[in-house]
Amino acid sequence: MTGVAGFIGMHSAKKLLDDGHEIIGIDNLNDYYDVTLKKDRLKVLESYKHFRFMKLDIKDQKDVLELFKKEAPQRVLHLAAQAGVRYSIENPYVYIDSNIQGFLNILEGCRAIKTEHLVFASSSSVYGGNTKIPFSEHDNVDHPISLYAATKKANELMAHTYSHLYNIPTTGLRFFTVYGPWGRPDMSPMLFTEAILANEPIQVFNHGDMMRDFTYIDDVIASVNETLFKTATPNINFDAKQPDPATSHAPYRIFNIGNSQPVPLMHFIETIEDALGKKAITKMMDMQAGDVKITSADTTELNQWVNFKPNTSIKEGVKRFVDWYKNYY
Repeated sequence: MTGVAGFIGMHSAKKLLDDGHEIIGIDNLNDYYDVTLKKDRLKVLESYKHFRFMKLDIKDQKDVLELFKKEAPQRVLHLAAQAGVRYSIENPYVYIDSNIQGFLNILEGCRAIKTEHLVFASSSSVYGGNTKIPFSEHDNVDHPISLYAATKKANELMAHTYSHLYNIPTTGLRFFTVYGPWGRPDMSPMLFTEAILANEPIQVFNHGDMMRDFTYIDDVIASVNETLFKTATPNINFDAKQPDPATSHAPYRIFNIGNSQPVPLMHFIETIEDALGKKAITKMMDMQAGDVKITSADTTELNQWVNFKPNTSIKEGVKRFVDWYKNYY
């Protein structure tokens, strides 16, 4: 598992460890956000005897290939990436290094040992300029509006190439605004909670006229676990004259991982206020470059594939997050 000290990485690893799987987890522990949080996540995992951690950067081609050949993992869960839509505007080069070069190294590792299944993190950001709601895996996604989104779309294309050329089963998961305990400090739940408790203003972009398909971490982990152990297969009905972006003649699949219940941004803020018992000071801002007004996941394909649909309510999810935040900080 790559990105094992990350938000989704730690939760995914813990679930797999609880189920008795042996995990080799790698992470470069970069300082994009507080490294202490990453190390504390690792402490949770290091209490398991069947977990091993290696500090390793996926950009290091030689080290990655050596690790794959030495350990020969049956299945690979690739979650490491340079995250963040806004940061990709400020520092584009790191996205190419991590998300393109790094992903190529993982693909080459899978090819070297003929991994049974590669599941990798994509993003709802790939839908970019699309305005048809809800977003479907069957939609064309050729109009990204941030470099981060472009790299995630590129990952899907790269994975398909390796599925076609080398018959490596690959599954891409498009995550929709994941939140919950141990979440990332650069995401809105953490930013809003921290600011409200400190009596500081929160930045509300597009003057609050936004909606997000907030997806609770437990639902995401259930989706990851189910798809990891249902290996991608070719679509026997694939029509190359009218190609479906979600499937292929190769063992390749793409799934949305979202709650399918977009929440207005102002309602999300109110839910955090209720959980904290404290009102926010709001600072209305214009829309940020690279951002989209609404995200909404069509999860029909996920449900049909693994008989699971994310369903945690925003009220329950925010309460659990706030309880964790108060306890941790």
